Amino acid sequence: MSALNPIGFPFIELHRVDSTNNYAMGLVHAGMAQHGIAVFSHHQTKGRGQYNKDWISEAQSNIAISVVLEPPLSTSQIFFVSKMVATAVLRFLSRYAIGNTSIKWPNDIYWCDRKAGGILIENVIQGAEWKYSVVGIGININQTDFGDLKNKAVSLKQITGNNFDPVSLAKEICDILDTQFDQLTLDPNAVIKEYRSNLYKLGEKIKLKKGNRIFEAIMKDVTDTGQLIVQHAVDERFDVGEVEWML
Repeated sequence: MSALNPIGFPFIELHRVDSTNNYAMGLVHAGMAQHGIAVFSHHQTKGRGQYNKDWISEAQSNIAISVVLEPPLSTSQIFFVSKMVATAVLRFLSRYAIGNTSIKWPNDIYWCDRKAGGILIENVIQGAEWKYSVVGIGININQTDFGDLKNKAVSLKQITGNNFDPVSLAKEICDILDTQFDQLTLDPNAVIKEYRSNLYKLGEKIKLKKGNRIFEAIMKDVTDTGQLIVQHAVDERFDVGEVEWML
């Protein structure tokens, strides 16, 4: 692999876009993408989260950014990038929201029991070669009205009482991502360990839903491939998207 640009260079700042991931993926398919390119938008009109859910974000208030990565890994290690990005975003949030920060499987970022940010990763694989990951990150920064989600979502302003510049913070996230990407390249096990040690509700009882079945179990671990391991009468493993976390 040739020398890579730092993550966040170049930094593309848009006033309005449907989805930063769509824009970044368009660059990939047009042959205009390179490792490190970041796409930030002040207003994302059709943001997407996990499981094809909408990511609704107030204009001019939050972080909506996508970065393009060239992962130095095999396709069997795809979830390593998810762990790397989640730990990077957690490191960022922990700089401002002291304590009570965690990663909710697979890669939501939580403060106490409320969601502060989410991550959507889309991979481009050609044959057996993992070409790119397009990493979308949404973080609630200055928004204070979440409507029906007011008890489930939280912003940095609500946590700290301060207003922030989303662009400056987005560039800060890029710097942290760059550090974590280097760590992933040098020592993937260190990233895996950091991810596990910051898991939300690890070792505690959680409620899950699979189809019409709702059950409680102890959260035990997340595998290197991203499977959730829980224990009740027996150990069970669930792929991402296979069960819904009930709060």
